[in-house]
Amino acid sequence: MPHTVLVTDHDVSTVVPGPPSEAEIRRALRLIAPIRKVINPKVYGIENVPDRRALLVGNHTVMGMLDSPLMCAELWERGIVVRSLGDHAHFKIPIWRDILAGCGVVDGTRAITAELMRRGEVVLVYPGGGREVAKRKGEKYQLIWKNRMGFARLAIEHGYDIVPFAAVGAEEAVDILMDGDHPLLTPTRLFVEKVLGSPDAMPITRGIGITPFPRPERQYYWFGKPIQTASLAGQQADDAVVRRIRERTKKAVEAGIEFLLDEREKDPNRPVVKRLLGSERRS
Repeated sequence: MPHTVLVTDHDVSTVVPGPPSEAEIRRALRLIAPIRKVINPKVYGIENVPDRRALLVGNHTVMGMLDSPLMCAELWERGIVVRSLGDHAHFKIPIWRDILAGCGVVDGTRAITAELMRRGEVVLVYPGGGREVAKRKGEKYQLIWKNRMGFARLAIEHGYDIVPFAAVGAEEAVDILMDGDHPLLTPTRLFVEKVLGSPDAMPITRGIGITPFPRPERQYYWFGKPIQTASLAGQQADDAVVRRIRERTKKAVEAGIEFLLDEREKDPNRPVVKRLLGSERRS
């Protein structure tokens, strides 16, 4: 398998790198180890995730970077090298895009995703994209997928199983003081749209005290039973079929969120003090 492949999407050529090396994964795990120790995520159903040919589809939480790295770490630690599809705006930021690439993140274009699937890699996608990260007030744990069906279409085309997942916890780590619809953020929204090509301005948030640093809320991850698409081979152009898979996935993710919210309420080790005192070993 080649380390890099050149793909073309709308007459734009892009090099698709191979997965991160074991050394790169170990380095990333070392860097986030202190955060993982404090957050101590609780994971359900990770045995449902295969190490090849799976499309992980789930919810993004506010600010984005509070959930994805920790969840990917759980997969890496179990030998599952996941390739996350990032919003296009990330790859317009120097240095930051290189950091993401070192963790296996790729620009989430159709051509790049198709190449990853041809290789049989495990791919992770948030259909809500940047808009779901730029949550407005009152949108906690809502899926904002609009009419996006591309993930389902590609899964059917490549015979990929879809593994629905859910994440809970990060949206209690910060309070949204001012969301992207606020008039005072109009200049920021226009700047982001012009420079990064994204219409979604990040909200202004408060975490610990009056600071923007997130509170150390425990995070919870759930992976559901795979949704198989092999029997639908050749039907990726049928919108009715694609929409049916999309809606089935969406309902599974929403059910996963509800399950985690309920589990969190019953968790005696949710308080950070109990986690830091070691009353429960990291799962």
